[in-house]
Amino acid sequence: MRFLLRRVVFYALTAWAAITINFFIPRLLPGDPVTALLGRMQGRIDSNAEHSLRVLFGLDQDSTLWQQYVDYWGLLLRGDLGLSFTHFPTPVADIVSQSLPWTVGLVGVATIIAFVIGSLIGTFLGWRRGTWADGLLPMATFFQAVPYFWLGLITIAVLSVNLGWFPSSGSYDRGLVPAFTGEFIGSVIYYGFLPALTVVLSSVAGWVLGMRNMMVTVSSEDYVTVAHAKGLPERQVMLGYAARNAVLPQVSSFALSLGFVVGGTLIMEMVFSYQGIGYTLYQAVSTHDYPLMQGCFLVITLSVLVANMVADLAYALLDPRTRTEDR
Repeated sequence: MRFLLRRVVFYALTAWAAITINFFIPRLLPGDPVTALLGRMQGRIDSNAEHSLRVLFGLDQDSTLWQQYVDYWGLLLRGDLGLSFTHFPTPVADIVSQSLPWTVGLVGVATIIAFVIGSLIGTFLGWRRGTWADGLLPMATFFQAVPYFWLGLITIAVLSVNLGWFPSSGSYDRGLVPAFTGEFIGSVIYYGFLPALTVVLSSVAGWVLGMRNMMVTVSSEDYVTVAHAKGLPERQVMLGYAARNAVLPQVSSFALSLGFVVGGTLIMEMVFSYQGIGYTLYQAVSTHDYPLMQGCFLVITLSVLVANMVADLAYALLDPRTRTEDR
């Protein structure tokens, strides 16, 4: 209980600090949304309308930064993230709720696939160390070092431009109406294949190397030697004894990676013009849309914090030794 209480207090303080930084960072950026909007419209809006736009966006109030901070917390505790300047008068919560499922669905599934495949391959490579299987390690190291946005450009050039097998941008066929139909779901899978392939190829190598190194470490432990001495089948020793203990650090890292699913794919979504939370954040920064920026940052921050907390709790449940400090 003391372990859980300390974790909750720690993450509550971290959340407060992150939300405070989230409030101040957009206000430290140069420029303002009205000037950015006038520049983006390129003369289609009369410059005399600048004051009216400031009144419309609520930027005409001469309130102190502290008062804005207090008002921000008041709105946040009521679940009100404000109105987007770029998509005025659409609430930020609506825009985030529309973008978030695309990122979670694509990158979340790709991360799970990469974790499962990488852990299985790493288990085999670690168990068969010193054999021909070690020849696969340079390939894994290469893919781990390749930036995923560069890998995305390669997949677009080969599979989309040259071969024409998959579309190079978008998240679904714009000729379809979003609905839970087989045609629309098939279109989402078809358009999301290249981004998902990029995420899997760029992250699977890390899981392979991590699991392989842990398998090499636990394979020399006494309980593995005893399992061999009992005459247990090699497959049972590998999966039931060695891999079961080697996967513990992988589980912790996996929980953390799920937290970065929300905010760690900004460049990938820009490369593929995929309508996820990362691409929405990029558009908000480009247009100085403070409320939308704060909403995206808030979702990303809370996702990472929750993932860290889940990782701590999961590791404590899987390995009771982490709770010995409470005794």
